[in-house]
Amino acid sequence: AIQSSRFSCVGFPLAYIFLACKKKSMALKLKSSDNKIFEVEELVAVQSETIKSLVEDGCANNVIPLPNVDSKTLELVLDWCKNHVDVKLDEEKLKEYEDKFIEVDLAVLYDLLMAANYLNIKDLLNRASQKVADMLKGKKPEQIRETFNIVNDFSPEEEEEIRKENLWAFEE
Repeated sequence: AIQSSRFSCVGFPLAYIFLACKKKSMALKLKSSDNKIFEVEELVAVQSETIKSLVEDGCANNVIPLPNVDSKTLELVLDWCKNHVDVKLDEEKLKEYEDKFIEVDLAVLYDLLMAANYLNIKDLLNRASQKVADMLKGKKPEQIRETFNIVNDFSPEEEEEIRKENLWAFEE
């Protein structure tokens, strides 16, 4: 065991302290953009690489502010994280959970994508991105604009030029 005072606390080697901490997951407090406080186990919260970095750097002593995530979205994200902590979870049950979880309206899906990106939760970001990709698959540009409320700001001439330059994208 490392006995250096640099690596110990009150005479206990760091390895012992680490093991003691790992047995009991600490609670972290997360503060959403609308000032709601969520108390969550560290093992759940560190599914987020952003939060994990704060914890590892010793910056998670009090409340961790998450200014880019509202409470409604954070609640969903934490539910996702809770269901992904236990690696022993049956893969079929996990897929079932994910399929049900991701069946949300477009506004919620967008918020989940933004939160997953901000919090750096790769599996949630990938799953939400795949959901958007599936929504785009096989649709014409007009249908995509309608689905995602995108205004067509191209003139007919500009649109024709783009179609000519990208014929492959318009093949059926």
